[in-house]
Amino acid sequence: MAMLNVVPSRPEPLQSGMRTDATGKPVKNVILLSLPDSEFRLLRPHLEPVELPHHLILYDAGERINFAYFLNQGMTSLVVVTQDGRSVEVGLVGREGLVGMPVAVGLRRGSFRAIMQIPGAGLRISSEKLEECLQFAPELRLILSRYVLVHGLQVGQVAACNRLHEIGQRLARWLLMCQDRVDSPLLRLTHEFLAQMLGTGRPSVSLAVSMLEQDGMIENMRGIVKIVNRKQLELASCECYGIIQDFNAGLGLR
Repeated sequence: MAMLNVVPSRPEPLQSGMRTDATGKPVKNVILLSLPDSEFRLLRPHLEPVELPHHLILYDAGERINFAYFLNQGMTSLVVVTQDGRSVEVGLVGREGLVGMPVAVGLRRGSFRAIMQIPGAGLRISSEKLEECLQFAPELRLILSRYVLVHGLQVGQVAACNRLHEIGQRLARWLLMCQDRVDSPLLRLTHEFLAQMLGTGRPSVSLAVSMLEQDGMIENMRGIVKIVNRKQLELASCECYGIIQDFNAGLGLR
């Protein structure tokens, strides 16, 4: 009788909170929840709980990266800042990922600014300790390598989106990506911030926000955008959101 070859599936991450850090607080980061017990125990003594307030710069472009961060809550923007002070966002990191990706591939400097755009908390580890642990953690090496590759694909897609698609489509895509990472319908965002992240003028953003609100997809309050109809927002977005979701299929995002 012919033998059936069964390919083992990749284990699902543990549920949020089923692991704790050294202080006993629940871990919500998807990468840390995806590790085998032996590798998590290796990392755990070196993971330092930190509060991550709004606008905290975790590292800047060209500067040495001293720590990598596994977010439990909040969202980090990866931003390109030009010499004349203008900025545009090229990537997002939430509880699905790692802030400080260059360290995962042996580099100590990055080309983006990493800044907290939605405050939260997480666990940080020194770059030296992470590199040391990676020598004895093959599953963590695999997960981080996959994450770095997927994030690179996301950066390319966002760059194409910002160049080719209308502001309303881009705004819908960005709001969806943001909600995926903070897992809340309430997003603390100003129009000025959205304009910086999308690389456009504030009047254009205000008009796009108003149109999404008129169509019943969001509610716009002072400093807060509430997503009230996610399905409609997905339809209003360009195809880039679906493509990025396909990239993220193995990273624990919905």
